[in-house]
Amino acid sequence: MTKEYMLGNAAIARGILESGVGVVCGYPGTPSSEIIDILRAQKNCDFYVEWSVNEKVAIEVAIGAAFTGVRSLVTMKHVGLNVGADPLMTLSYSGVKGGMIIVSADDPSFHSSQNEQDTRRYAEFAQIPCFDPATLQDAKDMIPYAFDFSEKFETPVLFRPTTRISHGKSGIVLGELKPNSNKADFVKDPAHWVMMPNNARVRHKIILEKQPEMEKALEKSPWNVLEMCGNSEIGVISSGIASVYAKEALHFLGVNASFLKITAYPVPKNLILDILSRCKKVLVIEELEPIVENSVRVLAQKYKLETEIIGKELVPRMNELNFDICRNVVLSAFKEYCDPEVISTLDSSRIGSIVVPNASLVPPDLGEIILPPRPPALCVGCSHRSAFQVIKEVFGKNAVFPSDIGCYTLGIHSGAVDTTICMGASISMSSGMSAAGEKKPICCTIGDSTFLHTGVNSLMNAVYNKSHITVAILDNRITAMTGHQPNPNVGLTATGEETVSVSLEEICKAVGAQFVKVVDAYDYAELKNVFRDAKAFSVSGVSVVIVKQACAIVAKKTGAKKNPYAVSKELCKGCKKCISFGCPATEFDVKGAVAHINSQCIGCGVCAQICPFHAISEVAK
Repeated sequence: MTKEYMLGNAAIARGILESGVGVVCGYPGTPSSEIIDILRAQKNCDFYVEWSVNEKVAIEVAIGAAFTGVRSLVTMKHVGLNVGADPLMTLSYSGVKGGMIIVSADDPSFHSSQNEQDTRRYAEFAQIPCFDPATLQDAKDMIPYAFDFSEKFETPVLFRPTTRISHGKSGIVLGELKPNSNKADFVKDPAHWVMMPNNARVRHKIILEKQPEMEKALEKSPWNVLEMCGNSEIGVISSGIASVYAKEALHFLGVNASFLKITAYPVPKNLILDILSRCKKVLVIEELEPIVENSVRVLAQKYKLETEIIGKELVPRMNELNFDICRNVVLSAFKEYCDPEVISTLDSSRIGSIVVPNASLVPPDLGEIILPPRPPALCVGCSHRSAFQVIKEVFGKNAVFPSDIGCYTLGIHSGAVDTTICMGASISMSSGMSAAGEKKPICCTIGDSTFLHTGVNSLMNAVYNKSHITVAILDNRITAMTGHQPNPNVGLTATGEETVSVSLEEICKAVGAQFVKVVDAYDYAELKNVFRDAKAFSVSGVSVVIVKQACAIVAKKTGAKKNPYAVSKELCKGCKKCISFGCPATEFDVKGAVAHINSQCIGCGVCAQICPFHAISEVAK
């Protein structure tokens, strides 16, 4: 038996390698991004890997492969599934030939997302199976099973890791690698593959007929397991990673309860009915939405079972669960069944919030430690910083600044980000503001990858409908926020092969923009001149400014770092203009009342350009 300690996403990638996959694609989104990053780094791989321009496109690429009989997998985060929902909902009708998995990584507690969603809702909506791993080993082992299941029932399947699965670490028992042995062979069958109304009506009936068979198969699978506890009159039903916390809480509190773990959907109705019929009280513990709970309540009502069902009245409906929360929930629901000795060690005054051990079980109180706030900030030398500084200066702080999803969302700290909704929305929302009659200047910001993701159509719409806005495309030559994945603007594929470099400038001109200028983010004076011209032009139409400079992190990694800069103590007047610029490499010496540049400097030189006393200069080699 070979065992390896690995990241959850690495375990998922390993499961893919053990599945004989033929095509892998996706759009980067935390917490899913590392899956493709790991797969694209494989040497001598016999499968195709790509970063697609958005999730809709990625799903459609995977569909094409699956229709030929080749196994395909597509990755994204939960909000990305919204973008891919259009093909997903019809794909459930057509079904697939080769196995197809859609990995949609959920992010309870908003670790790096603008909302919380529960991908299980999409599975329920589309009437397709969903696998919801409880452990990292599950996450690896489920992938080959899910491919087999997909092919057996000719259906796409959703795979829902959460942040704690994707970014957790554990020892994983490895299986055998499986080569890609499927050969693409599309067989014409319009009634199957062409979802015009007459064909779709037939396929919808087939979907409904598949449900009981799929449910029966999953009920007997390793992923839905019922453990009856003797004559115990209480039970717990839990799902996904919450089932691990719930079981640990039961063990800690000494509660003897029957336990049903659900990690594959549709829910196993017979197992649910079994535990309901044997227990007087059942507690349902699941993260986010009451998917399992609703099914449990419906079944209890349908079969006239009088079991008391407890769920979201105790279990939080937002944020991720953990051991402490589950312990509190179990204690509240089953206090009379808990070990009295364990309860005596708990601080009863905290029951009802988070249960914590009393002083005898925790380290001594070291007093209140107040840490200074550390909000996320743009990196040293980030090209976005100068763009935001100039935009605010040229357009005025009372202008409207819609923005988008990416590193540049951190422009909120500079006062140049007023809205953020979803990828590509900054341009469309700016158009809406313009159409509504907003008189203040409007300048929106969007990244190069996000522009290619869904911003092109938004720009086309703005130009076509004669909006009066300025669009700043912050081109840092990479998809930076999710881990520096390439995109069509970079000239490299996911596997590092050279390819065509899509011109943002030509795209903007092609959709009809009359004012399109490209400017170096580090040329502060020219940056101001271009944005002044763009603001003037926006009175009569859409102006586009492409602010270009490679991501500072990539520049450091590739050795493109320039000579650092230093402050002359003799020339510095302590005005703090360089400090207000916000670069982490610039500090202020309070005792000496002068600025100082630390060792983080990458030599962008913008601080030297904004210093009114010419006190900052490049350090010679």
